[in-house]
Amino acid sequence: MSRKLFNIAGPCNPRRHYMIDGSRRLGDEVGRLIDDEQYFVIHAARQSGKTTLLINLTQTINAKGDYYALYCSLESVEGIIEASDGVIAIIECIARDLETSNIPNTDTFKAYSEEKNQNVALQIALSKFCSQLDKPLIIFFDEADCLSNQTLISFLRQLRNGYINRGMGTPFVHSLALVGMRNIRDYKAFIRPEQETLGSASPFNVVSKALTLRNFTEEEIKELYLQHTANTGQKFEESIFEFVYRQTLGQPWLVNAIARECADEITNRDFSQTITKDMTHQAIQILIRRRDVHFDSLMERLKEPRVRSVVQPMITGEGDINKNTNDFLYTRDLGIIRELENGAVVPGNPIYAEMIGRALSWTVQDSMILTETIQKSGKIRFLH
Repeated sequence: MSRKLFNIAGPCNPRRHYMIDGSRRLGDEVGRLIDDEQYFVIHAARQSGKTTLLINLTQTINAKGDYYALYCSLESVEGIIEASDGVIAIIECIARDLETSNIPNTDTFKAYSEEKNQNVALQIALSKFCSQLDKPLIIFFDEADCLSNQTLISFLRQLRNGYINRGMGTPFVHSLALVGMRNIRDYKAFIRPEQETLGSASPFNVVSKALTLRNFTEEEIKELYLQHTANTGQKFEESIFEFVYRQTLGQPWLVNAIARECADEITNRDFSQTITKDMTHQAIQILIRRRDVHFDSLMERLKEPRVRSVVQPMITGEGDINKNTNDFLYTRDLGIIRELENGAVVPGNPIYAEMIGRALSWTVQDSMILTETIQKSGKIRFLH
């Protein structure tokens, strides 16, 4: 048996990585939404397992045989703000991913997309392509929230028009999901204020449901870690599972990164060594000091005014947090904050708390004063 890894980069491959089936973290609504011909949203924080989930869903649906399912990443369209260029780029993304799918006659899609009017080109291409398929088509659009400005507006409007015309007998996509870090209400933030808004004819009103990919439970952390034990023989102290859950609250990248640091670096792949709670604490401190890409992404989010407007009063205890604003919901959807049952707003997990405290302290002259304020406020509990 080849050794598997704890994955901290890109989608999981069940032959190479330890993993927990993402569909159980999403719930059982996806199948019903697809059967009901619905368009919906799946959102979760960065590096939560969204892409792995979508790839697995695509494979499962295609294996069952009732539908054709296509996974399509829109990441390469990021930064293309004009619809004339953006729609062409989206069509190319779909054509690219069709080439590696099991869907028949994929070469015809590009031919159908030669419509010069980019305000309808995507709608026409998908409609014509769906008309020649012998089964309904489902599309999972990954990184959909990276679209912006006129590209975003045109993309959503063409999906909306195709959805509406489908009810009058014109073939179109049977069901689709827009997938990313943000809920659909926050897509509007990617339109410049001086540009056209989506208005009352918003394509958002065809989205019937917004689903969230939840974090790991403590039992799922244990299940994941014991896959490593079964694969290598390396054991974990029993107290680790509760400790890692408490520090990460199940955030998938953190859970995997801690175990990988322990297994590959701290024990240097000496699988005869038992991984201890002290080792996981050491791994967390190493990850925080090293500031891997996951943490850099968190730091970048903290620079956004709408995120800082929520995080700053949470940390300092000065000022109120308005939970009815899109800024609050946006920051929560990113996983940066969470709301307790008693209504208190706290960082997404204790590791994020330490990173947020450090990041904000770097932006003031007297970092010691801010650190003291943070500790006295009781808003952040540092690792112990």
